[in-house]
Amino acid sequence: MELNKINSLVELFFKKYEEKKELNKQPFLKWLKTKDIDFLTWEQVKDKICILSEYLSESLSKGDRCVLLSENRPEWLIADIAIMNAGGVTVPLFTTYSEKDYEYIINDCKPKVCIVSNGIQFKKIKKFTSNKTKIISIENFDQKIESIKNILEKKLKQETINISENYNDKIIRRDLACIIYTSGTTGNPKGVMLSHGGILSNCEGAQEILNMLVNNEKPVFLTWLPLSHSYEHTVQFVQISLGAKVYYAESLEKLLANMAEAQPTIMTAVPRFYQNLYSKIFLNFSKQKGFKKKLIESTINLGIKKLNKDKLNLNEKITNFLCEKLVRKKIKKQFGGKLKAFVSGGGALDQKIGEFLNSIGLPTLQGYGLTETSPVVSCNIPGKIKIETVGPPFKTNEVKIAEDGEILVKGENVMLGYWNMKKETDDIIKDGWLHTGDIGEITIDGNLKITDRKKEIIVNLGGDNISPSKIENLLCLNEKIKQSFVYGDKKTYLVALIVSETEKNKKEIENYLEILNKSLSLVEKVKKFKLIKEEFTIENGMLTPTLKLKRKKILEKYKVDLEKLY
Repeated sequence: MELNKINSLVELFFKKYEEKKELNKQPFLKWLKTKDIDFLTWEQVKDKICILSEYLSESLSKGDRCVLLSENRPEWLIADIAIMNAGGVTVPLFTTYSEKDYEYIINDCKPKVCIVSNGIQFKKIKKFTSNKTKIISIENFDQKIESIKNILEKKLKQETINISENYNDKIIRRDLACIIYTSGTTGNPKGVMLSHGGILSNCEGAQEILNMLVNNEKPVFLTWLPLSHSYEHTVQFVQISLGAKVYYAESLEKLLANMAEAQPTIMTAVPRFYQNLYSKIFLNFSKQKGFKKKLIESTINLGIKKLNKDKLNLNEKITNFLCEKLVRKKIKKQFGGKLKAFVSGGGALDQKIGEFLNSIGLPTLQGYGLTETSPVVSCNIPGKIKIETVGPPFKTNEVKIAEDGEILVKGENVMLGYWNMKKETDDIIKDGWLHTGDIGEITIDGNLKITDRKKEIIVNLGGDNISPSKIENLLCLNEKIKQSFVYGDKKTYLVALIVSETEKNKKEIENYLEILNKSLSLVEKVKKFKLIKEEFTIENGMLTPTLKLKRKKILEKYKVDLEKLY
């Protein structure tokens, strides 16, 4: 399929359906929470999209906003495409937003329709919607509210069913597809306006990598990251372009069990997921003794050698063969046995974690992007992984480095702008170039390397620029440290908050910090820390929905404690 010739995300789905008639009866979408309900086939999904978009067209005119508030499930994709097919614009909302965020976004985008999954989600936005806003639910929970379940059942029970395969062909690539509000680590969320062409160009950019992974096979995806996140939102259209089979995970807690059941070939997630995975596997490895311990050490060391394209001698080749059979094969089996690649995005993946996962047989490709770029800018290529980089830029966008080191991006994937924010749009897009706020460089191989975050840099009293996230990632490599927060702007040295289960871990953390400080520059050393038991979570407002630290919120709560360390 030539994605550069497709006019809209709606056309993408229907063209794929028409092109691959053999897909029609094949399984497409399955929510693992509903064990008793089988996969929806491509044909069933197509029928549901047509029925729902016909119903929505009574309430939506071209460009009208429709809020979509639901956990990941098949109806999410169905509703998203139906909204666009009816001429509307999807506004996905995280199920974990604060009340203040829901109020701000609904007042900002003024939706004509709100689609919610159930009564729990409806309660979150009920008081912010007006009488003119049409509410539709996915599940039946209130007789006064029409449900997608009833809409579909009524139509499918009709004696003369005319479910058209025609789609809205008036949509062009430049048209607005969705407004995705960035969760933001500070202030109110910004509504990022993404076009049909922007997301399609991102899918096109990903094709080279995905074709290498799937080799004309039908890929299987396990979706865990919220579909309201720009990363996973675009991935669903990649899934359509590949004719994939898609499982929606139950929850983060059941993710490993879901992987064993779904046996995915590709899975996308944010760095926090891989950090937790690393900690669990590393903790298990550290308990091994004797021959097992030596075999694990060889697996990691030889795996890193292969990753770096270093040649193995005969003895190393034999040892690596044993590692493949006795260690890597078992690890792969725990993750379903068919995994071709993890794809990491949405933040910086620590190099040590990337090396570790690749070395033990879990290929991990790090990419880079922003909501404002639909979202991917670059990604590592299978077989050419440079773990310290985020891979070469997609062919569908241009990347250059400004004089101050900032990464600039130009292309169809760049957002149309921020909703209702002309000044903020003009501040970030200049002469067609999006100013990312990240600092980086292009390596001799043509790969993009992120070296810092412009906006999150600590500037100490000596005027030195320090990246707190780099040090936080290194701290969290210790299994006793769950999370960390580094502080020291306009100070003479750095201090940290360290989340750990018990005070008993303090001595071990002190020892680890002493060793870590030896590998850091003078200005990066963490001199003092405070142990806290309460984790930074989405619920307590300390994490964004994509698991990034809300630095401003953490500082509001712990500033007094941090200042006492000076």
